[in-house]
Amino acid sequence: MNTISGRFEVTITPVQHDTGIGGIGQFLLDKRYEGQLTASAQGWMTAHRTTTEGSAGYVALERVSGTLDGRSGSFMLQHSGLMWGTTRQLTIDVIPDSADGELLGLRGHMGIRIEDGVHFYDFEYTLPTGSNTSSSENAPVR
Repeated sequence: MNTISGRFEVTITPVQHDTGIGGIGQFLLDKRYEGQLTASAQGWMTAHRTTTEGSAGYVALERVSGTLDGRSGSFMLQHSGLMWGTTRQLTIDVIPDSADGELLGLRGHMGIRIEDGVHFYDFEYTLPTGSNTSSSENAPVR
């Protein structure tokens, strides 16, 4: 398992239409990842914020396109998040068999941290043997 970390920026844009289902909002995501994952991403998020301060839930899909530790391609991430009080529960996984290019066979899990208003990712991933075209084939990322 390889592990990398870096910064990212995200713009969340509300989609202006009534879903007809009380309290459910829809949003477009636009992201820029920096570091060993240098990529742009676009996605779609559906969320609900309750009447209790700090309680909410969301699901999202995002397509990430760029380079991962020097390998080019794209892949899909699936998000599921819950918040209540100060508790945060977040799952972000690579959708199996969604990767292309030099990232074919990518499997992984991403975490998000927000420190002083700055977003960071922690990404644990594996690639099958032979998917790296560089001379440091499948060397662990540190």
